[in-house]
Amino acid sequence: MSDDLYRREILRLARDDAHRGRLEAADATATVDNPLCGDRVTIDLALDDGRIEDIRHHTRGCVLCNAAAAVVTAHAGGSAASDLRSVAASLETLLAGAGHAFDEPWRALAMFAPVAGHRSRHACVLLPFQAVIEALAGEGGEP
Repeated sequence: MSDDLYRREILRLARDDAHRGRLEAADATATVDNPLCGDRVTIDLALDDGRIEDIRHHTRGCVLCNAAAAVVTAHAGGSAASDLRSVAASLETLLAGAGHAFDEPWRALAMFAPVAGHRSRHACVLLPFQAVIEALAGEGGEP
């Protein structure tokens, strides 16, 4: 695997413990797996009127998956499912190699641009978004 996938910022975020762990009284939870590489992300949410009030992740996965989970949990506060689907679609565009400029607070996602050339790693980056969106949908949020 190319060293450009594991830039210093990605390695730093993969070790970030700021939102790691579980919420004791979660309003919504979802666990998603990547069967190709074994990554697993569990997201717990505390919600207020369909928006994320607090978020935690338990990620067992590669550096890319852990870094993506750190970005998602750091910036998803206040978001609804539609907001996160929009950001995930922009990330998919970036990973498809089309490039994308992210608005605040999601600019950190641009660090995943080198993953575009490694199609088998796209799911690693997208898995945390999938988990958050599924948790929101499972709690009566927008599908």
